[in-house]
Amino acid sequence: MQTPYYLIDKSRLLPNLEKIAWLREASGAKCLLALKCFATWSVFDFMSEYMDGSTSSSLYEVRLGHEKFLGETHAYSVAYADHEIDQVLACSDKIIFNSIGQLSKFSDESEGHIRGLRVNPGVSTSEFDLADPARPFSRLGEHDPAAIEAVAEQISGLMFHNNCENDSFARFDEMLTLIEDRFGAVLHKMEWVSLGGGIHFTGADYPLDRLAARLKEFAQKFGVQVYLEPGEAAITGAATLEVTVLDTMHNGKNLAIVDSSIEAHMLDLLIYREPAKIAPDTGDQAWMICGKSCLAGDIFGEFRFDVPLKAGDRLSFQDAAGYTMVKKNWFNGVKMPSIAIRELDGTTRMVRDFDYSDFSAALS
Repeated sequence: MQTPYYLIDKSRLLPNLEKIAWLREASGAKCLLALKCFATWSVFDFMSEYMDGSTSSSLYEVRLGHEKFLGETHAYSVAYADHEIDQVLACSDKIIFNSIGQLSKFSDESEGHIRGLRVNPGVSTSEFDLADPARPFSRLGEHDPAAIEAVAEQISGLMFHNNCENDSFARFDEMLTLIEDRFGAVLHKMEWVSLGGGIHFTGADYPLDRLAARLKEFAQKFGVQVYLEPGEAAITGAATLEVTVLDTMHNGKNLAIVDSSIEAHMLDLLIYREPAKIAPDTGDQAWMICGKSCLAGDIFGEFRFDVPLKAGDRLSFQDAAGYTMVKKNWFNGVKMPSIAIRELDGTTRMVRDFDYSDFSAALS
């Protein structure tokens, strides 16, 4: 298969899904796939066997979830436009407004629909200001318990999303306790509560039993249905980005140029200044792997190999499912990676290829 392409391996996806299914059973919580992280719908039929539905951040995402992912479809957006709201409502089981202003604005249109409100508890686990929903002057959700309680009769649920790459149960427990203490009065008036995503409960050695017990305790205390919105927790480790070395150079370091681009194909790594992952990353040969775009900083990272790299060598960047395919772009006109799926029986099939017509159609 011609590189570059994303390879989704169902045998690596399955362990995450099995942990999600166990947590649902043990805690009573429902789990919705966060499409902002992963929206490759060719595996939605497989994932929907282990999850309860999907949650979105825009009209197009909620429509995709409605059309492609079985189960519930939750709609959320930082702000809905007038021309979007009718279709958002038509494609969703629940709509979550980001502000009291939006709830009020679309009160008539959403009458009779299950409605919720996003709450900003003022704390998060994000290590990056760029991704911190509790950063100063944040626009993400309402923060005043009194103001929220004043509109409690107009909604039946609340959504909190303040975990970010949080692999610490103790930290999750601490923040949930804060939420209980600060918003307990209004929580008692709700029927459902979403605790968002960003909880890395499918990671190795995560105390899944303690999380299940805590979620169950929370649900019983307030008499609510709990929802989680796993994104990366659902797909971590499930895909690779397959590339080929096109050229090698030496300029103080060994340089290998591949037929892909971090700017176009793994954008989150560039945004957060993090390297890609190659396994194994061992050997006495040190090489900097570079993208083929003209951006000087289009660098996947520095890695170690047993032998010198040469043109034609194949490389696999690990953990390439989350925030990759949903962010790929046509910078420099670099060909977008195809998308392939490896089935549980080991067979591999291409589900989407991108060519010049796609590049041209994205412009005018």
